[in-house]
Amino acid sequence: MALGERGGWDKSESRYCGVETDFNDDMPHLLSFNLSSGGFDFVVATLMDPNYRPSLIEKDIGGGSHFLPFAGSDLVLSPSQWSSHVVGKISSWIDLDSEDEILRMDSETTLKQEISWASHLSLQACLLPSPKGASCANYARCVNQILQSLNNMQLWLRIPLVKNDDDTMDFIPSGDSWELWNSFRLLCEHHSQLSVALDVLSSLPSANSLGRWFGEPVRAAIIHTDSFLTNARGYPCLSRRHQKLITGFLNHSIQVVISGKLNHGVPSVSLDSALDHTGTNVESSQRHSLRPYLDYIAYLYQRMDPLPEQERFELSYRDFLQSPLQGHNPLFHIISDEFCTIEFSNYYLSFQPLMDNLEAQTYETFEKDSVKYIQYQRAIGNALVDRVPDEEASSLTTVLMVVGAGRGPLVRASLQAAEETGRKLKIYAVEKNPNAVVTLHSLVRLEGWEKTVTIVSHDMRCWDAPEKADILVSELLGSFGDNELSPECLDGAQRFLKQDGISIPSSYTSFIQPVTASKLHNDVIPCLCVQVSLLEAISFSSKRVLALQVKSHKDVVHFETAYVVKVHSVARLAPCEPVFTFTHPNFSTKKSNQRYKKLRFEIPSDTGSAMVHGFAGYFDAMLYKDVHLGIEPSTATPNMFSWFAIFFPLRTPVCIRPGSPLEVHFWRCCGSTKVWYEWCVASPNPSPVHNSNGRSYWVGL
Repeated sequence: MALGERGGWDKSESRYCGVETDFNDDMPHLLSFNLSSGGFDFVVATLMDPNYRPSLIEKDIGGGSHFLPFAGSDLVLSPSQWSSHVVGKISSWIDLDSEDEILRMDSETTLKQEISWASHLSLQACLLPSPKGASCANYARCVNQILQSLNNMQLWLRIPLVKNDDDTMDFIPSGDSWELWNSFRLLCEHHSQLSVALDVLSSLPSANSLGRWFGEPVRAAIIHTDSFLTNARGYPCLSRRHQKLITGFLNHSIQVVISGKLNHGVPSVSLDSALDHTGTNVESSQRHSLRPYLDYIAYLYQRMDPLPEQERFELSYRDFLQSPLQGHNPLFHIISDEFCTIEFSNYYLSFQPLMDNLEAQTYETFEKDSVKYIQYQRAIGNALVDRVPDEEASSLTTVLMVVGAGRGPLVRASLQAAEETGRKLKIYAVEKNPNAVVTLHSLVRLEGWEKTVTIVSHDMRCWDAPEKADILVSELLGSFGDNELSPECLDGAQRFLKQDGISIPSSYTSFIQPVTASKLHNDVIPCLCVQVSLLEAISFSSKRVLALQVKSHKDVVHFETAYVVKVHSVARLAPCEPVFTFTHPNFSTKKSNQRYKKLRFEIPSDTGSAMVHGFAGYFDAMLYKDVHLGIEPSTATPNMFSWFAIFFPLRTPVCIRPGSPLEVHFWRCCGSTKVWYEWCVASPNPSPVHNSNGRSYWVGL
């Protein structure tokens, strides 16, 4: 039983709730009881008898060993049951860093045997026990060896979510469980198949400390029954802080697992009492002992606010890396469901804003952003009122030029602003894309704009205007403000703006902030199109997943490229800081669009240590006076979807310790044929300067 259906929401993994079980050698009955009677979606089950030790296995006379005491054979469940409903739990006794050599060797042998068996069963994941001490080097070494040859199965490292000042976990450096995880994943080279399963206990760290985990590869949250409180009716509930945390997990597709025994006075049934000696359910009317906890998690899930329409539209773009300003082509993916189904989504290909022309489908996507054009209309209307006094409104005509007119949305916004304010307009619509010009001419005829709008099929930087403009309007902004060459384009166009003319936008500023973004860092790959025939896709059987995967290219080029992305599974480690500002018009004789900025970020002290995988970039633009639009989180324009953030990755992630400032350097560099960014970290640990001389990522002039 999934946690529930929510209209218009995604079918994410967080809808499914599991239960941690004790060892039971009757796997079919264990599964049936917990899924049928308990209502859980999967079990986290020990695969091997906890009493098994390789060193105790007696050797046969012929030298062979007895069969290993697994929980039955692979035939006791169907392949789909193993894959969909069982997460393997590696024996909790193993200690690969023990001083006891026998225990250490037994642990290593058992770990490899159990993961090999889980892989044979095609399990989706295995839960690794927490490291037993402050040193986990041998444990991590062994896991890293396994990861090198592992199939698609995920390994979840169990990490207790403890408070920074909790003295009960002495083996964790600084009392911070994140340090334990960080040490382990560094030893495993940030492997993409190594994830986290957080043990959520009764006490929680600070909000800033918890926030780090949303940028880490957390796949499951194991909630212990002793973390629950009891409400007035005797049923389990969670504190407000725990509720907020679990809701955050659910929103980030992190699955919940219930663990422990019944701690509340609710009628229940145990596995032993529910099944007689033949395995028949003799007390089906009674509920599973942990069902009240499942019901409460379902309650939290179902009462979550429904996603706004914009968020639902953007779900498929979450944490999906794209090259800045791109065209798109449909690509189908196979998703796991009751039946093999096809899901269409946008697959993005690299696009240069000046060197290439947008396609009709891309124009259509941008034109649907009504919020953006409402803001532009407000700005144009205010500029018209300031430019033309009321007494001259009927006699004075304002010359307005839309540079980069596309298929005409800014032309329409300008005409509507003129109608609202009662001002007269003469519009020049300048557009370099010959295909969009065809649409503009058709629009002029259809709307009857012949006497008002003149279409100019030309690059704004080269056109010789017949007269000077009062107002210059453009929408050349990118996710980082200036990354789609708005400064260069408007510098070329401002020669036909009057000395006292108005530019809309009048200024824009880029911003960055350091982020933990493990998923984005692991997904830094080239934009490659994987083609699979429709027949091949449909031929896959029920419950199978066609994985269209391209191995990550961990090379310099892709880690020196900035990506546009709808950031979701990230931890924002510090407030945004401004980077580059451009103002228009700019009549300075010594103007240059090259920029350099040194930034310093202070991570809140109660956050603890954190890993910086890169920087999220945003912009805020002043269209005219107090009319602005932007995506910088603290001032973002609501319900606007034309821009996602930009992500500048670091080739090697940087670990920040409490109280240690992060010093970052950003450059905007300009050449005769291209513009590019360079960036680096100077403190606490220097990084290489990324994208030197635009060797990996640039925008062509």
